[in-house]
Amino acid sequence: MNQTRKAVVLLLPFGALMALLVVGCAQVMIQSFGWVPAFSLRQWTLDYYQTVLQDESFVASFWLSFRIAALSSLGSMLVGTVLCAALTKAGGMEQAVTYLVRLPILVPHAVVALFVIQLLSQTGLVARVGYAFGFLEDSSQFPQFLYTGEGNGVVLAYLWKEIPFVAYFTLALMGSIRQGLGQAAENLGASPLKSFWFVTLPLSLPAILRSGLILFLFAFGGYELPMLLGATLPKALPVQAYLEYLSPELRDRPYAMAMYGVILVLSLVLAGGYALLMQKTLKRLGGDADGQ
Repeated sequence: MNQTRKAVVLLLPFGALMALLVVGCAQVMIQSFGWVPAFSLRQWTLDYYQTVLQDESFVASFWLSFRIAALSSLGSMLVGTVLCAALTKAGGMEQAVTYLVRLPILVPHAVVALFVIQLLSQTGLVARVGYAFGFLEDSSQFPQFLYTGEGNGVVLAYLWKEIPFVAYFTLALMGSIRQGLGQAAENLGASPLKSFWFVTLPLSLPAILRSGLILFLFAFGGYELPMLLGATLPKALPVQAYLEYLSPELRDRPYAMAMYGVILVLSLVLAGGYALLMQKTLKRLGGDADGQ
């Protein structure tokens, strides 16, 4: 009984946090359908979603956020997997290198934005070094990575933080697979490359995809980096939604909530789709194992 009470007490902070999250999401969805009694809005309607989805600025913001999230998550999975594979082969250096890999994960996004500005802007460190060594006649010739409509600077900033996350997220699983089944494959004559490609990588893929999904959803709904490094137009969807939320016309609040609702629904759909895909994959693998 004491163990049960202890478990309940330990779960209380998590339960309170989850309750706060659920209540917040519920409030967003309720207000997005036009029910905001505090602002004299008491009629359930889909008009706010219809207006938002037909707005050209919203469509541009949506695809910009999707592009940023897709490029950053795919790039992070690719490079992070290579980095993770290198870490598993690092041997005695693995622990020291792992500490270095963890550092970018701990840095706040606002600090990352400042770092990117100081490094990659046309008046930043790289441009000045290029000018000093004669590679550039003027610092303005340095490529414009920041404040572009494509969100390239935002993608680079996310990559700096997310590549180490993928590597660290997958490291324990990939290391155990390589030391077990991977080494067994090599003992049976497979080259290290074939062992990684046909044994270690496929078995590590669920963890890699899981980290990629987390990063995609985070980047799609992230506010700080698009706000600090993005262009004036088009704005990323979270920035557009937040500015709409700050509108002095309080009766327009459902428009902002409809934008947040789109982000929330997309996140739930992707998470649910991933869960179903993984469930079917595990069942198929289990069936194949039973058949053998």
